[in-house]
Amino acid sequence: MKKIVSLLSVIWITVSAAAQIQDPVDWSYSVKKVSADTYTFTATANIEGDWHIYSQTTGKGGPVPTKINFNKNPLITVVGTTKETGQVKQVYDELFKTTVRFIGETATYTQTIKVRGGVKTNISGFVAYMVCDDRQCLPPSKKTFDLKLQ
Repeated sequence: MKKIVSLLSVIWITVSAAAQIQDPVDWSYSVKKVSADTYTFTATANIEGDWHIYSQTTGKGGPVPTKINFNKNPLITVVGTTKETGQVKQVYDELFKTTVRFIGETATYTQTIKVRGGVKTNISGFVAYMVCDDRQCLPPSKKTFDLKLQ
């Protein structure tokens, strides 16, 4: 009887784990002080296996492009556009019927931030992205961040 209960427990745990939505992207965030009032914000996506996220500049009508969104803060000015680095691949996607640009393994997004008067504050917001592999796409996701600027 103990063997049957143990076997059923293992099967139940395995099925429960498989039923959970997976997210093969692990995000990390950092800020680096460049001068008295200037910081560099960095968001890094570490992407598992054959999964990939879509570039900020992927084609219209296609998958959700990655976008860094900053919450409004009157003490902060976002300077310029977010820079994207990683091994970008560009292909015509039959599913979306458009040219798409995507990044696998590691993608890094950097943004220059200016702070008024050198005061201490936070930078917060979220990353919106979509992750796919060659067989499936997961629903678009958002991951929040909140970092102290010191």
